Amino acid sequence: MSKIKGQLFKRGLMWHLRSASQRQQTPLRLQQQSLQFLLQMAEQTAFGRHYKFAQIRAALDPIRAYQEQIPIVDYEQMYAHWWHRLLEDEANVVWPGQIRYFAQSSGTSGSPSKQIPVSKAMLGAMKRSTKFMFAHSTQWELGPNFYGRDFLIMGSSTTLRKQGQHWLGDISGINATQMPSWFRGFYKPGAKIIKLPNWEERVAAIAEQAHKWDLSVIAGIPSWVQMMLERVLQVQKADQIIDIWPNLKIYVSGGIAFSPYRQRFKELIGGNVHTLDTYNTSEGSLACQTRIDDEVMPLELILNNGIFFEFIPFNADNFSPTGQLLPQAKALHIGEVREGKEYALLLSTCSGAWRYLLGDTVRILNKQRAEIRLTGRIKHFVSICGEHLSVDNMNEALARCEAELGLQFGEFHLQAVKVGNHFEHHWFLGQTAPLAGLSEELLAQQLDQYLGALNDDYKTEREDNLLKKVKLRLLPNALFWEWWGQQKRIDGQSKFPRVLTAKQFADWKQFLDAKGY
Repeated sequence: MSKIKGQLFKRGLMWHLRSASQRQQTPLRLQQQSLQFLLQMAEQTAFGRHYKFAQIRAALDPIRAYQEQIPIVDYEQMYAHWWHRLLEDEANVVWPGQIRYFAQSSGTSGSPSKQIPVSKAMLGAMKRSTKFMFAHSTQWELGPNFYGRDFLIMGSSTTLRKQGQHWLGDISGINATQMPSWFRGFYKPGAKIIKLPNWEERVAAIAEQAHKWDLSVIAGIPSWVQMMLERVLQVQKADQIIDIWPNLKIYVSGGIAFSPYRQRFKELIGGNVHTLDTYNTSEGSLACQTRIDDEVMPLELILNNGIFFEFIPFNADNFSPTGQLLPQAKALHIGEVREGKEYALLLSTCSGAWRYLLGDTVRILNKQRAEIRLTGRIKHFVSICGEHLSVDNMNEALARCEAELGLQFGEFHLQAVKVGNHFEHHWFLGQTAPLAGLSEELLAQQLDQYLGALNDDYKTEREDNLLKKVKLRLLPNALFWEWWGQQKRIDGQSKFPRVLTAKQFADWKQFLDAKGY
């Protein structure tokens, strides 16, 4: 029966690939249609009437009219003016009808949890985005009966919290409750395990059951999946994951950059397993990898699925040194962006987000294919003296160190500090095994060289001696996760912070002192 269902699944995906292709129209045309759809659907909502969506739709240039009429907002502004009314059971506020689901998200900042509306239309859009990605897999050589085997999805618990007439939880947990009945036979770890509210309990149950499953796909945030894989190997007393799941072909990554985990995954899994990257947020499924023949792993924006994208050039004209949006900031549409440039994303969605500053930054890799690379967060970069060092720069520099020196690192933190009239970058780098024959000073020098090669602003500040040499400490990787657990963030879905806030840095230093490091 699984084989028959798998064949039907594949045929459905092949049909979806033909019907949902983005190649039949230009990216700009697809986005024009998406904006018109959103404006039409929300025209009679409180938001649509307030900002005269009907007039915008009728304008000669609706995109320009939309940008001139609607202000750019962040989460706090959107919630204070509009979204709070949804939780008070008001209907037709920012999207037709009432919204029952809210995704709770606090990203990597450790800030209080956000409550982001998830409409029925958005739940449907997220399902279509998953089909969009897997539809491309029908073009790849994945072996017989790939689609008839199990899919392991590592996310948050599906036990949602009831608040009045609303359900609150992580977006992965909300999506899992909406899973179609025909897919449940393929889905692992299964309804019983995924309902467990405690992450450690879920991982322990998965490790015990692992040998009973025949997986072809694993999906989840790399850091959490890595922890799960290590536990499975320990419990099952195996050397590599491929020994337990010999038909595993694809790992679907997302949430954070995969590059820091690539080498460790190869060691853990073994075999020829493809990695597909995704760009999913609580606000919507934005992009996914559609090619497996490219080491860069570009993400293709999904342009015809209930989201209108705008791009604010991430530079001093639009953002302050601390990542605050400036009043004169101007946004571009997909037809105006330039390849190789970095942008902050704005979203308008079928959940009622309107010109919403997501907080992420992306680089345009291929304009015609709408391919991007996620580079970081507008407030999670380091520019204490003008070095403009992104998380993408950090990941790439560490990856080059690993390749050059034959090493493997774990998690890392970075904090910029002022020392007298100068500045320093303090790195805390996790090691999964002793780095024989390599001192912290030599590793810091190598890292510093790669950062300068990747970032001209960083190189200039180092040459001017305003930014002093890198300070680096190697620590057991387990310490990072123990500290993150003390922050009550062990949940299978939260994103590990790279650039620490001042409060996080103080907590981290206090934790290290208590541990004797």
